[in-house]
Amino acid sequence: MAKLHFYYGVMSSSKSAQLGINAFNFVRTENKWEAIKPATDNRDSATDIVSRIGIRTKARALKNLDNYKPKHGTQFILVDEVQFFDPHDIDKLVKIADSSKITIFCYGLKVDSNGDLFPASAKLLAEADETHQMETVCEIPRCSSMASHHIRFDKDGNIIRGGAQVEVGASQYKSVCRKHFHRLYDGDISLAALYRNRLQRLK
Repeated sequence: MAKLHFYYGVMSSSKSAQLGINAFNFVRTENKWEAIKPATDNRDSATDIVSRIGIRTKARALKNLDNYKPKHGTQFILVDEVQFFDPHDIDKLVKIADSSKITIFCYGLKVDSNGDLFPASAKLLAEADETHQMETVCEIPRCSSMASHHIRFDKDGNIIRGGAQVEVGASQYKSVCRKHFHRLYDGDISLAALYRNRLQRLK
């Protein structure tokens, strides 16, 4: 039985970059691999997986995995933005891992901007053979805590609560630690005030 891995982290924690590095190494070692991603992830490319540092990986964009079959001889499957798939798509990946020698690496977010688990990510946390947290620091100035959540805000810096769970794009998000997520989301402080206070301490 092959293994199903889930690499999760906040935005800007190098998930897509790590996927691209793995793809490069598979090419170098002459292992057969393929990459897939949800069709909803069209931020930078309708097909390619593009990391924020510019690593580009060819992929198949799929609406769902109902009719997905790995190509003959595939040894590794790389799945980007896995949180945008549905839980039944995760069931399909589980079946592939359990019935073949294909190792599957999934990369994605664990929670949305309301602090709730994505359904597909929750399924992976329950089913994956191994889970791996990819770490990066909070984006609030001078905070060295590990980022674990996302805040979503409008062009005026107002925190957006509720709304659609799936919204592609990173320009209106920040990756923050748990403490700053709750302070901002619960309305204890505004994003502008938090930045102002933090930056004043730099002087």
